[in-house]
Amino acid sequence: QVQLVESGGGLVQPGGSLRLSCAASGIIFRIHDMGWYRQAPGEQRELVAVITSGGATNYADSVKGRFTIFRDNAKNTAYLQMSSLKPEDTAVYYCKAVLVRLGGSPRNYWGQGTQVTVSS
Repeated sequence: QVQLVESGGGLVQPGGSLRLSCAASGIIFRIHDMGWYRQAPGEQRELVAVITSGGATNYADSVKGRFTIFRDNAKNTAYLQMSSLKPEDTAVYYCKAVLVRLGGSPRNYWGQGTQVTVSS
């Protein structure tokens, strides 16, 4: 059983910072891309940032220069460092990983989501 467990969400004031973590557990052969998505009420889920196994990154225009995605391959964990947060960053943040289980083929796995609320 593979699981992605997110942590680090919460309430923060505008201009503040938060760090989200996403830890993959289970019998994993290899993890390819890891990414963060978010979904605000009434909106579609959107890509925030993604990082490849080699460390290449890509960001949504709305978060460039404010958010940083990085990963620790030894811990099967990805992080999202969020700074200069704005009220429009309020959403449920989901982690996604493309990974391969032993004897399997690459497939997508999602975390349960963590709420980020930016408000004064």
